[in-house]
Amino acid sequence: MPDATTTDTAVLPVVVIGAGPVGLAAAAHLLERGLTPLALEAGETIGAAIRQWGHTRLFSPWRYDVDDAAARLLETHGWTAPDPEDLPTGAELVERYLQPLAALLAGRIRTGTRVVAVSRAGMDKTRTGNRETTAFLVRIQHTDGALEDLEASAVIDASGTWSTPNPLGRAGLPAPGEAEAIAAGRVTAPLPDVTGRDRGRFAGRHVLVVGAGHSAANTLLELGALAEQEPGTRISWAVRSAGVSRVYGGEDRDELAARGALGTRLRRLVESGVIDVHTSFTITGFSTTADRLAVRATTPSGDEELSVDLLVPATGFRPDLGMLAELRLDLDPAVDAPRRLGPLIDPEFHSCGSVTPHGEKMLAHPETGFYIVGMKSYGRAPTFLMATGYEQVRSIAAALAGDRAAADDVQLVLPETGVCSTDLGGSCDLPAPRSADNSTEDQGCCAPAVAEVPADACCPGPQLVTIGATPVSVRSSGC
Repeated sequence: MPDATTTDTAVLPVVVIGAGPVGLAAAAHLLERGLTPLALEAGETIGAAIRQWGHTRLFSPWRYDVDDAAARLLETHGWTAPDPEDLPTGAELVERYLQPLAALLAGRIRTGTRVVAVSRAGMDKTRTGNRETTAFLVRIQHTDGALEDLEASAVIDASGTWSTPNPLGRAGLPAPGEAEAIAAGRVTAPLPDVTGRDRGRFAGRHVLVVGAGHSAANTLLELGALAEQEPGTRISWAVRSAGVSRVYGGEDRDELAARGALGTRLRRLVESGVIDVHTSFTITGFSTTADRLAVRATTPSGDEELSVDLLVPATGFRPDLGMLAELRLDLDPAVDAPRRLGPLIDPEFHSCGSVTPHGEKMLAHPETGFYIVGMKSYGRAPTFLMATGYEQVRSIAAALAGDRAAADDVQLVLPETGVCSTDLGGSCDLPAPRSADNSTEDQGCCAPAVAEVPADACCPGPQLVTIGATPVSVRSSGC
């Protein structure tokens, strides 16, 4: 390998970690800027994480799900954009957008390639001299276990958070017995396809859903539909909070009737007794037997134990930072996001993850040329929209190409996605309704609108309040 201090980094690719929506958008923007992208995807296919929740319908319509540079590239090759107002499922997002885009980026994407470490060529975290002009070293692992080192002029980490769900125990730690419960198959993956491919696993079983975001609501509604068709299906719902009313949203007060109806459906399932709710429920341990899972918890009235067949986790995700240990990062100590972004998305103070549009400057680290983008840039904060990630990578590509003015001209048009916490490893989600014959209906659960927000406003979002129907650019630099 060439000596780190003499390598001409200008001839090296910009490595993008992850080939999901934001990673492929980064590749499109870099290519448009005359740079050389190389996207590395751990999965066997592009959009591997999205395929796992492909049955779920996005909360935002196509107009907010397609990156501008990606659209320009696609349209030059005859691609026809979907109806901008339709709400795609995850599977449709992959099939109608990401796969055609990946085909045009062929040769610039490697699948089955897991990044296990990022450093600087020839130096560890402690070395400072010539650091900024030294190539990055990206260590990858192939599916056969073989390791390979690549060099890069810059690195954009768009690997997401889907592979690292939050533990179910208290204090941010796995509960005793949690690993054993997962290994025994008693704890499922997030967002299972309850009424589709996973139906046989849930029919006639007692299922506990843990969490209070849209992923929990999604699973609960699908379980409710399953219970109508499959006698013996029981549903329990556990949350750490003292109540679940916030999950219902605005109901009949909601300006978007379909979204309000969603909350009403969930409330009625609870009030009718179809869903048994356990509030102020903090899990302290699990015991797994051949046919049951015992879930122990503390509650205000004392210790409690639930015996269930399956548990569906809907407790959100966190970033995997292990592969970045040899880089000089500046992270918010609370949410593990870039330090300047952290206070704007901390759920302790921003119930919907308030954040203003942000670009390269807010995402930069002391490690020049390295960026975390997409869902992973939000760390442990629960809300994110793909449109936010698209603007992040547009700004970063401009900065890497030396166009400082374009990098700093951060503009973002966001949909109104309701008062929600979204714990998909991606954009805001709602269930794709299913008919009695198990087919997916044409209409989504809600139709987003947008709001005009003053440039100096603190936007309640990325979900903005609905005021009108005309999208505008938001140019605020911070709260």
